[in-house]
Amino acid sequence: MSEIRNVIIIGSGPAGLTAAIYCARANLSPLLFAGAEPGGQLTITTEVENYPGFPVGIQGPELMDNFRKQALRFKTEIIEEAVEKVELHVAPKLVTAGGKTYKARSVIIATGATAKWLGLESEKTYRGKGVSACATCDGFFFRGEDVCVVGGGDTALEEALFLTNFAKSVTIIHRREQLRASKIMQDRTKKNEKIKFVWNSVIEEIIGDGSKVTELKLNNVKTNEISNLPTSGLFVAIGHFPNTELFKDELELDEKGYIKVTDSGRTATSIAGVFAAGDVRDHYFRQAITAAGMGCMAAIETERFLEG
Repeated sequence: MSEIRNVIIIGSGPAGLTAAIYCARANLSPLLFAGAEPGGQLTITTEVENYPGFPVGIQGPELMDNFRKQALRFKTEIIEEAVEKVELHVAPKLVTAGGKTYKARSVIIATGATAKWLGLESEKTYRGKGVSACATCDGFFFRGEDVCVVGGGDTALEEALFLTNFAKSVTIIHRREQLRASKIMQDRTKKNEKIKFVWNSVIEEIIGDGSKVTELKLNNVKTNEISNLPTSGLFVAIGHFPNTELFKDELELDEKGYIKVTDSGRTATSIAGVFAAGDVRDHYFRQAITAAGMGCMAAIETERFLEG
């Protein structure tokens, strides 16, 4: 296409759509590519109770639909395609999707991150019904309940410690007999009376009554002994991976594959005119509201870049 857009936004989660709202209100006429998972991780989340402005909570898909409607209200152009290729070192920058190449003076990357799951069919069945990948998001729903966390790194232990604020007990399930987490995190969890461990075990099946999780089928990898562990919830904490495959030859990434920014409090990347917002650059907070905040930041930085 011969037209050069002011800004192209890649991704349609809280970061991408917030960036679109701000860019559109600044008369930048943003073009947004929705991607393979329109709406991002919130579209597979049921009740969202920690997003400000919704005192009785809101369903994840409904929240993202509201984001989208607001972006459209201000004349954001949304294309329901996944971006296949980018060329960010050239001017104008080139973004290819659906077999067509689009030109832009600036690009905001908001492709997010994806939680690693166990890959069980029953995990899909009970996702949002007791299975979660975010204790900060869903821990409140398990007040006074017995819950489990699967994983052995810092993320798993952080989730377990957070869950002790609500749950009656937290059982950490790990496939080995030694944790991968840092020593300080191991010390904290082992000192917490609410936390128990099941070693050398993998989850073979998540069992429930159709509406909620009731127990886990475990297999001891050393003895092959099968056992059932009653629980109200399972938090999968085996890591996330950023959706940065598209940018690995274009941008500087950190050791975990997240996009590096030039200043931790900003959104500018290693290429002038390219900005990153949300979970694609943030492996610490991973919240809808922080992603939306970074989308706002990226839009403001984009506007100032274009003015310059």
